[in-house]
Amino acid sequence: MFDTLSQKLQDAFSGLQGKGKLTERDIDQAMRAIRLSLLEADVNLLVVKRLTKAIKERATGEEVMGSLTPDQQVVKIVNEELTELMGRENTRLPMASKPPTIVLMAGLQGSGKTTCTAKLAKHLVGQGRTPLLTACDVYRPAAADQLEVLGEQIDVPVYRGDGKDPVAIASEGIARAKETGRDVVIVDTAGRLSIDEEMMAELQAIRDEIQPTSVVLVVDAMTGQSAVDVAEAFTKTVDVTGVILSKLDGDARGGAALSVRAVTEVPILFVGTGEKTDALEPFHPERIASRILGMGDVMSLIEKAQDTVDVTEAKRMEEKIKGGSLTLEDFMTQMQQVRKMGPISSLLGMIPGVGGALKDVDVDDGRLDRIEAIIQSMTPDERRKPDIINGSRRRRIAAGAGASVQEVNQILSQFKQMKKMMKQFGKGGMPSLPGMSPH
Repeated sequence: MFDTLSQKLQDAFSGLQGKGKLTERDIDQAMRAIRLSLLEADVNLLVVKRLTKAIKERATGEEVMGSLTPDQQVVKIVNEELTELMGRENTRLPMASKPPTIVLMAGLQGSGKTTCTAKLAKHLVGQGRTPLLTACDVYRPAAADQLEVLGEQIDVPVYRGDGKDPVAIASEGIARAKETGRDVVIVDTAGRLSIDEEMMAELQAIRDEIQPTSVVLVVDAMTGQSAVDVAEAFTKTVDVTGVILSKLDGDARGGAALSVRAVTEVPILFVGTGEKTDALEPFHPERIASRILGMGDVMSLIEKAQDTVDVTEAKRMEEKIKGGSLTLEDFMTQMQQVRKMGPISSLLGMIPGVGGALKDVDVDDGRLDRIEAIIQSMTPDERRKPDIINGSRRRRIAAGAGASVQEVNQILSQFKQMKKMMKQFGKGGMPSLPGMSPH
């Protein structure tokens, strides 16, 4: 996420490091580099001009010129201006004072709208809500089937109706929610490959009929400037009240995230960070700005950990680490817990100071699969007492895991080192993570 933009901005700041005092020429050079970085990231031209103007005005003032750490002050200013650009703080999805809350989903075909509809439902379930999904896409083959499958995965009912009139289906879905005591209705509408009058007219008709609490637009973050154009068109036609940026995990540039709100003045509510139904995160501008600048995102990391880590298990593991009694079974359990939080590279990017160092580190999630296969190929006794694993056992384990004996040897050797490091960690040190190795 934002890897390309993040690296280019950090390169722009590197020219300011170590200077006791910055000249206007230093700042001009940095501004040129920042401007180019933003344009290459497919950020809207007017947004780039507005952002760099605001940064330069503050950077050439006493705020930086008189600072003892001018390079850090410039980074601080850029961080604050990026945050301001994206909306300053998280905007929540509004709930109706009298249930049900009605959310009308809109977006082009291929933007991930139907998947995001299910993700939003799962997110609301986690907040104690009882959503109902309504399938109003009567054109795309199997669209309603797709929503039903997703609904089953997250244990949320789906209303699809009997007819072919999407306006009637939307209205019936709300009636069904009231009958069954559901407090949120999320209406999935039809998309097209491009914006057309027919699609917009249908959306307007559905909106006028059901009077939604929110109109949420799903846009594909990977389309960059095109996402902004789509957001503008929908906002003018159906009064979009919030945006979900899908596929943000695949967006190394960041143009859509930095441009959508600035151009449309519509807040970004959530971002899609993967294909699974739980891969939806509230959009926090200040956290995204920090990640773009390689400053990490500790709060999101903590929230991910709170959502996935079993507190009782964590305390048990802490005692085992301190006592140096960690087993391969424990190690595999911990590895599985960490992997539930997402790709290792993504988690490392949230740790302050680590994001910029990733360019020198090979973060191989596939290696974790191989480690897990090797450990699972062991007997319970071997996992608990790896010292009993002799040559013949190693050959058997390797064959069972589809690995080489050398790989088994490496895992056992690394585990011994890990135990030592974990013991140090219990005393205040810091262990490395499996699957990482310097180039």
